[in-house]
Amino acid sequence: MTVAHRRERERRELRDQILSVARDIVLREGFDALTMRKIAKAIEYAPGTIYLYFKSREEIALQLVRDGFAELVRYMTPASKVADPVKRLAAIGTAYVKFGDANPETYRLIFMEAKPFYEAALNHGSADGDMPDGGAFGMLLATVEELIRKKVFRKIDPVRAAEMCWASVHGIVSLRIACGKVPHDDDLESMTKAMTDMIARGLRAD
Repeated sequence: MTVAHRRERERRELRDQILSVARDIVLREGFDALTMRKIAKAIEYAPGTIYLYFKSREEIALQLVRDGFAELVRYMTPASKVADPVKRLAAIGTAYVKFGDANPETYRLIFMEAKPFYEAALNHGSADGDMPDGGAFGMLLATVEELIRKKVFRKIDPVRAAEMCWASVHGIVSLRIACGKVPHDDDLESMTKAMTDMIARGLRAD
């Protein structure tokens, strides 16, 4: 390994360490507690070193969002390939809820922690709009658009309809994380199916 290659590897490792420590601080103490000085102390570097990798704590927050959404997209990708759009919608909802249940810390970080994270979530799955295929929301939106195009769903703003679907499954995951269960129904899969079926019936064309 050349000196240049070793230095690049060390740089990547330090950057990953900064993000790991930042993630732990946010999950443990909240975003307001995240400071460059606190990160530097945890990794035993001078605060100025952190600025060589990130300009601000907000930039660190957005990178944490990107990483979290990348995990979500990988988890949901198989569901997005279901051929029948009606079944695909249910599969996407189920995959989303299962991801949140299996990865509560990541889910809480990107959707429930603080304004910088939530604003990135409202950007439909990407901190800066560069998520391949529009990210997780893009999968949902494409499915809703297909259902409208095929006249399975009535003519409706597809973004509004997709956001309604998203809000519904987000509610299930949020209840699970906040309460430890979904009130009156701890079977997430059946709860998700009931929710997606209800939305689909409500959006169906006359």
